[in-house]
Amino acid sequence: MIIAGYNPNSCVDYPTNIAAVIFLANCPLRCVYCHNRHMLDGDFTPISYESVLERIEKNKRFLDGVVITGGEPTLTPIDELKKLIQDIKAFGLLVKLDTCGSNPKALEELIPLVDYVAMDIKAPLEKYHIITPVTDKLMENISKSIEFVKGAKDYEFRTTLDPHLTIKDIEAIAKMLKGAKKYYIQQFVATDFYKPKSYSSDYLKWCVEVANNYLPAFSRGV
Repeated sequence: MIIAGYNPNSCVDYPTNIAAVIFLANCPLRCVYCHNRHMLDGDFTPISYESVLERIEKNKRFLDGVVITGGEPTLTPIDELKKLIQDIKAFGLLVKLDTCGSNPKALEELIPLVDYVAMDIKAPLEKYHIITPVTDKLMENISKSIEFVKGAKDYEFRTTLDPHLTIKDIEAIAKMLKGAKKYYIQQFVATDFYKPKSYSSDYLKWCVEVANNYLPAFSRGV
């Protein structure tokens, strides 16, 4: 397991909970707005598994849970991920798993073990290539993962409102996810290497209103 980063506490990564965040390296995507690109390119100093667990145990009184994110966590060998989840649970903490849905086989095994799953939906499936390079197999995997996530104990889907997406695209995503428990549309934040102008907060709210016709939709970063 390659741990690329660790945040000892966060109030924004696990809804209604204070959580530590573990960043695992590797991802099959290269999204234009990724804020963790340095991790995907190997520009980090690995953190040992033992030291992360020690820090979580030391701070467990002040935490509700731990978020396992990336990169894409499900690229980590499944047995290693299961052990990480088991070790976190042994501290009496909740576990949230972030995913892009690229590995439905792993998700199917992991979902019963975690308390919350957050899956990123980058765009309508036919427009994923605008945000990240994709293959037909990846599109098939994402469709399968959507159905698995809908069966999780608790979960959300979320889309970053990249300026290349339109309100029609958000509506198409909402239709695709119809029946899901929660859908968050979050404001795009520019990076040093990708700086298009983000939509206004009013446009984001309008997207939420349109998505609400198909499922419970909410905004982040207005």
